Amino acid sequence: MKTDAQLQQDILAELAWEPSVNAGAIGVEVRDGIVTLTGHVDSFGEKWEAQEAAQRVSGVRALAVEMDVTLPGASRRNDADIARSAKNVLEWSTYWPQDAIKVMVEGGWITLTGELDWEYQRTAAAAAVRPLMGVVGVVDQIVLKSRPAVTPGKAEIDAALHRRLHADADRIVVGVSGPDVTLTGTVRTWGERRSARDTAWNTPGVRRVLDTLGVEPAPASERSGDSDSALHLDGEDDLLYQDGLSVGDTSLSWSGTDSDRHKGVPG
Repeated sequence: MKTDAQLQQDILAELAWEPSVNAGAIGVEVRDGIVTLTGHVDSFGEKWEAQEAAQRVSGVRALAVEMDVTLPGASRRNDADIARSAKNVLEWSTYWPQDAIKVMVEGGWITLTGELDWEYQRTAAAAAVRPLMGVVGVVDQIVLKSRPAVTPGKAEIDAALHRRLHADADRIVVGVSGPDVTLTGTVRTWGERRSARDTAWNTPGVRRVLDTLGVEPAPASERSGDSDSALHLDGEDDLLYQDGLSVGDTSLSWSGTDSDRHKGVPG
């Protein structure tokens, strides 16, 4: 297992390797595998990419984001302009019906509301507006429509996990209660955790996924290398961030209090 100093150096190197971020403006602190990112970035898209880069590094057990989005003068837009841009982007997508998603903008924060059929649509909606100029955060309040009662099959989810994760799928316990799926156990990487979550969400009849999976990197004797991928989630049914620290599980853009939105917490 990496020491905190090794993990810090690896994250700094990954940030420097990522062309979409200014690594020199981002600080990295590590304690017991919990990583804190600090500093100021020029856009919300850059902030998101920095988070993604940090989570790609093996050994990251949790991530606290304390970066601020400080828009340069040329990137500043008023809320009306941001709302028009977001609406245009969403209307040009083929993932959902016209006017299925409503947009509200306040202080550069975009709030998305509406009803969609699938989790992948909700994920795509937040991803579409995240890189827009002038945006400082995204709040995803989109809900999934009620569909005819279909109870997700535990056996089908287990089979899909084995297709994707092979032997490591045995470390995951799937619980099904009506339309809700709970994932417990441990995985080797945050990339495996994302794959397990996506597998559960893709199952017909699933309305909520509670992800309590722990991330425990493989012992050095079992690792053939340090390549890894990680996950960043946000929203109502995925990874929950509170004051920037991942503490539980909710789904794609934000699940904190309204006052937390202005602390640089990820969306």
